Amino acid sequence: MKILEGKTAIITGATRGIGRGIAVLFAKQGANIVFTYVSSEEKARALEAELSAFGVKAKGYKSDAGDFKAAEELVNNVVTEFGTLDVLVNNAGITRDNLLMRMSEQQFDEVIQANLKSVFNLTKAAQKPMLKQRKGSIINMSSVVGVRGNAGQSNYAASKAGIIGFSKSVALELGSRNIRCNVIAPGFIETEMTAALDPKVVEQWREGIPLKRGGTTEDVANATLFFASDMSAYVTGQVMNVCGGMLT
Repeated sequence: MKILEGKTAIITGATRGIGRGIAVLFAKQGANIVFTYVSSEEKARALEAELSAFGVKAKGYKSDAGDFKAAEELVNNVVTEFGTLDVLVNNAGITRDNLLMRMSEQQFDEVIQANLKSVFNLTKAAQKPMLKQRKGSIINMSSVVGVRGNAGQSNYAASKAGIIGFSKSVALELGSRNIRCNVIAPGFIETEMTAALDPKVVEQWREGIPLKRGGTTEDVANATLFFASDMSAYVTGQVMNVCGGMLT
């Protein structure tokens, strides 16, 4: 039997990279998929078709996770249309890298809004149906940068570290209702974004990783699947570093 059979999952920011990898793996494992996107209608429709081919129900919503009302509306629509909400993966995020001395207030605010406020928005909205059914799994995407920091990314690191503190608090609040909240902190994951970088820089990064390679979106998706499924029924409030040993 497929390990997510009959479950409904919301995955934010899923038309590319890590989010897309998670959506495909979840669909293969029998989950009905709701995903959000903010720009490419064409990519969203293509992903809907790809996911539906696995025999599950899949629907993309154009919705900004950083908008409180939009998040509430999204969850209400999902419960109405799918009847249940079992898994929430808060994956949407942006970067606005700059050294602190050059960083504008706008660059800081945009990253906090998109990366951290979005997690608050969706988690607050999703807890209502999960509390009602007395079960659910919330998985929040942080980063190794949120654990150890990174020069030129003080805004991103702050947002990703905030996700960890937020998630541990939610795990304590909702545990008695059988709602789990865990965090994944990916390291250097090779996606279409990293493909545009200088190959020498990428090779340098790989050399600094104990496993001597960048991660794949599948590596992160597998860890997310563990947290989404009943295999992790007794795990909450934890941070899993998927980083090839960058953090030990």
